[in-house]
Amino acid sequence: MANIVAIVGRPNVGKSTFFNRLIEKRQAIMDNEPGVTRDRHYGYAEWCGSYFTVIDTGGYATGSEDKFESEIRKQVKLAIDEASAVIFMVDCRDGLTGFDKDFANVLRTSKKPIFVAANKADTPDKTMLANEFYELGLEGEIYPISAENGSGTGELLDDLIKLFPSEGVEDPDAGIPRIAIVGRPNVGKSSLLNALLGTDRSIVTDEAGTTRDAIHSYYKMYGKNFILIDTAGVRKKGKVKDDIEFYSVLRSLRALEECDVCIVVIDAERGMESQDVNLISLAQRQGKGMVIMVNKWDLIEKDSKTSDKFKKDIQEKLAPIDYIPIMFVSVLNKQRIFQVMEKAVEVFDNKDKKIPTSKLNDILLKEIEHYPPPSIKGKLINIKYITQVNARFPSFAFFSNLPQYISESYQRFLENKIREHFDFEGVPVRLIFRKK
Repeated sequence: MANIVAIVGRPNVGKSTFFNRLIEKRQAIMDNEPGVTRDRHYGYAEWCGSYFTVIDTGGYATGSEDKFESEIRKQVKLAIDEASAVIFMVDCRDGLTGFDKDFANVLRTSKKPIFVAANKADTPDKTMLANEFYELGLEGEIYPISAENGSGTGELLDDLIKLFPSEGVEDPDAGIPRIAIVGRPNVGKSSLLNALLGTDRSIVTDEAGTTRDAIHSYYKMYGKNFILIDTAGVRKKGKVKDDIEFYSVLRSLRALEECDVCIVVIDAERGMESQDVNLISLAQRQGKGMVIMVNKWDLIEKDSKTSDKFKKDIQEKLAPIDYIPIMFVSVLNKQRIFQVMEKAVEVFDNKDKKIPTSKLNDILLKEIEHYPPPSIKGKLINIKYITQVNARFPSFAFFSNLPQYISESYQRFLENKIREHFDFEGVPVRLIFRKK
């Protein structure tokens, strides 16, 4: 079994704070409001040479006012099933509660090794209060810790890693392509992830803002492994009303930075909106591959020209960005969702594509000879040599006698010829002009 540890407990006991401490990143959103974490959240940790996966979970509760309560409980149980060991987090300040006792009974049925971490033991007095949790009747000792300042966590981790069958892998995600699902709130991002995976990886409701953290999942297609990232919906800055949504949007933008390809999901009933254009422009500046997925296509009254009109409207709003494939999908009916993934894989391959220098020059120099750059101030511009340079996305260096005089319109001509001959659908292309 892999080295997987699930952090579980009732709401607001410090699970996400401890998760962030273990993975040494501020990856999970932390807030004093109970119920901030909803979906399962994964990260990687290391202790004394042992590497392991950590799962942060939402607070397990029954009879609360949280409308997501039953879905969160389902996510917690999935995390426990997946884990090789469980850290059951309780709160020294609150003491033993009925929720803790009920959840201890749930954990007993799992047959997994359980480590009770009595959090918020920031002082010697509070550390003494941790003994109260022996009343839970779970095997093993109670570990008084402070997730905030790290005290007591060493003893817990020393005993935890003794259970692992191997030292584990430092970063099992290294080199695996990342595909982020981005868009405005409530357009169907989490529904797409769940439909692709065939499981309820993310909680789905009609309420905008259900997803808060960026949720990473493994996906296999055509014998290749991918990481799918479900993100929180991104709204205009002026409409972000609280800290939790602010940090959710921040995580989404970070996921966009870290991905290789992003699937931009648009609501067919609302069409392309300004925030969609902003997201696509940001992805272009960062050199990301892109696929536009128009979801809820089943709700649109259609004739033979509807998709063409819709596509033309998107292209007009995105101009001059015209290289992104547009797919019309119904996630609810699972219509064309796998074609979207096929296209995302093609875009990823295009992003990594390398064109031999000899082929570039053979083809493009003939195009340039047929339609040379316009002369400036009576000076002839000669492009003598072209090569692809190493970069995060396709970038081409053109060597010329007067690179500063090559006009923007001619640069667009050269980009169009590169796309025409070498197929870089879905990815930005950068042209660099140097003197020779």
